[in-house]
Amino acid sequence: MFTGAHLNSLELLFDRVCRDFEAELQEFNGETDHVHLLVNFPPKVAVSKLVNSLKGVSSRRMKLLHPEPVQPAYRKNSLWSPSYFAGSVGGAPPEHGQAVY
Repeated sequence: MFTGAHLNSLELLFDRVCRDFEAELQEFNGETDHVHLLVNFPPKVAVSKLVNSLKGVSSRRMKLLHPEPVQPAYRKNSLWSPSYFAGSVGGAPPEHGQAVY
């Protein structure tokens, strides 16, 4: 279960990864068992590579920052499930949807 401290750490980590991809983390929120991200990224960036980096970096760093088990998250030594959802919101304002979950 993600706590407020976990979510704060995740937001900072996701922002750093996005900047590495010349992308912008525009919105972030989360629940106890998942997070939502709205990311603006350039067309040269493949969404699969961005998501892979977001999940991989955050998983490794969270284990260092918060070594206590995040249940049920750290199941099988993995913070995230292998799946994700990505949708495009085009020019719509942020309140109309998220681009990367």
